[in-house]
Amino acid sequence: MEQDFDERKNYMKETIRRFERMLQTEELEFFDLDAYEQVAEHYLDKGEWDKAIKACNLGLENYPYSLELMLSKSQLYANRADYESALELLEKAALFHPGDTEVLFMQGAVFNLMGDFEQSLRILEGMLDTAEEADEIYYQIGQTYQNWGKFEEAVDSYKKSIAINLDNEYAFYELAHCLDMLSQLDTHLDYYQSLVDRDPYSHHAWYNLGIAYSKLERFEESIQAYDYATLVKEDFASAYFNMANSFMNTEDFESAKFNYHKAIELEGKQPETCCCLGACYERLGQFETAASHYRDAVKLDSEWDDGWYGLGICMSEMSRWHEAVGFLRRAIKITELNPDYWLALAETEYRLGNVVSAFEAFEKSAEIEPGDPEVWLKWSLVLFDQGNYSRACDLLSAAVDEIPEDADLYYRLCVYLIHGGEYREALLNLEIALTLNYEAHIQLFDFFPELEKQKALYRIIEQYRQKN
Repeated sequence: MEQDFDERKNYMKETIRRFERMLQTEELEFFDLDAYEQVAEHYLDKGEWDKAIKACNLGLENYPYSLELMLSKSQLYANRADYESALELLEKAALFHPGDTEVLFMQGAVFNLMGDFEQSLRILEGMLDTAEEADEIYYQIGQTYQNWGKFEEAVDSYKKSIAINLDNEYAFYELAHCLDMLSQLDTHLDYYQSLVDRDPYSHHAWYNLGIAYSKLERFEESIQAYDYATLVKEDFASAYFNMANSFMNTEDFESAKFNYHKAIELEGKQPETCCCLGACYERLGQFETAASHYRDAVKLDSEWDDGWYGLGICMSEMSRWHEAVGFLRRAIKITELNPDYWLALAETEYRLGNVVSAFEAFEKSAEIEPGDPEVWLKWSLVLFDQGNYSRACDLLSAAVDEIPEDADLYYRLCVYLIHGGEYREALLNLEIALTLNYEAHIQLFDFFPELEKQKALYRIIEQYRQKN
């Protein structure tokens, strides 16, 4: 059996090589119908649409009634949003293959993509009585309702798909998404549990129960569900990966590490898994090891910005500032509008003494995400460390206009105002901070090591507590 697989693989490689040579030399070669269909599918799967179209066109010149080639070409038209051409070709396919369910199915999918949801539903619902795989029809009906924005109806359709086929993982995934959109995941836990009760040996049922718990941030329960999924299916890489994510959320980093390694063992290195494993080692304080996994991620995909960012953070933690800046700028080049990347760059540039570059990066981070208090606090702290209390106060005054409910901003503004000698304004901001979050006042004492100032602050805070 393994030998047959290797032979098919070698045959496919040779067929692709011959086809590409034909395209280069423009010397026609003979390919049977099966070869054209496989070549078209190969390029379609790889996203090489121009070559896929050429394979379809050449194949249809020789085999004009090939259903597979017409369907592949229709798919390519739809991918390019040329829906009229897709439908025209599907009409032709319907003449040669009347009543074929794949033609009808694709017509429904194309009308869905066009936004003609009613026509899509008419076609798909008309297929239900005769379709052999009704779960796929209900799944596509769910997709149509979902694209239409009718999430309740989509949920019903996905449930019908799952009722027929408990292994339809796509229906499970979209169901969870729709329930999340409707904020109904918590009310559907009994539904997920009923699927487990219906078939305790369904790894999909356990896995999706875990996803529901994860989305609700009930991580201990999600870990149990994922664990059951791996007991049923020992090589279930996605369950190990999700279980690792849940362990990360419970800060059990050793267990997370074990499960990320298990996922890699089962499905090989993937950029996302390598980055998550890197983050795990980072949280464990093992920055060299973390960096090695981030490097694996960017070797697999040089456009994986999380990997470059992770490398930048690890270099910063190891005080290798120049390297950190290079990695962070690489991440920003890929994804410019990520405020975390700019914030990390700002702090690193400041460490190197590049104050102007640091301020530019702080400003960019705040521009992208003005609602993140951490940006304003770190930016203002640089000004404070330079003794520029007035600018630090101005900056945080702008911050509280953006985020008026964040107590930390008022506490920090109080600190800066006291250092700037503006005691009356400081007390006003302190009162607001105490009102918003009394317990957070302890952070003030980090900025006033002098015992006398600490006592004075404590008296003011105690007076506020007694009055309220």
